[in-house]
Amino acid sequence: MKQDIEQIAFLRALRRLARALDLHSGRINRDSGLTLPQLIVLTCIRDLGSATGRAIALAADLSPPTVVGILDKLESKGLIVRHRSEEDRRSVHARLTARGADFLDRVPAPMGDGFARGLSALPAPERARMLADLERLVAMTGAPTVSNDEAGKN
Repeated sequence: MKQDIEQIAFLRALRRLARALDLHSGRINRDSGLTLPQLIVLTCIRDLGSATGRAIALAADLSPPTVVGILDKLESKGLIVRHRSEEDRRSVHARLTARGADFLDRVPAPMGDGFARGLSALPAPERARMLADLERLVAMTGAPTVSNDEAGKN
């Protein structure tokens, strides 16, 4: 019985977090015209530099076909450009445009300013511990990740 109560408490907290994410995602979409997955992909491209779709998919934890569709949309908005690799002409890389970099400089914090301020106010070891705990919770649900899916294909 106690275990059921604890699980329900976790579920309620996770549901509140999911609801907050949904609300902020909708606000970002209204304000910027991008969905949260599109914003994540754009941020991954900034962080990776010039990167292949597969590398972006792994960094964003999205499927490669989903990333291709997102890259199409980001390219049509002028936020990224795609180009063939000089080393391997079969590889296509994406990189930010100046417009994409400017967009990321101006976009609001994905979870809101309060969350961003609160998170940055925490000491680095506490932020790392919170992230590790969150990753553990996700792993306990058995939720698949792109990196696990990709690892299973090798």
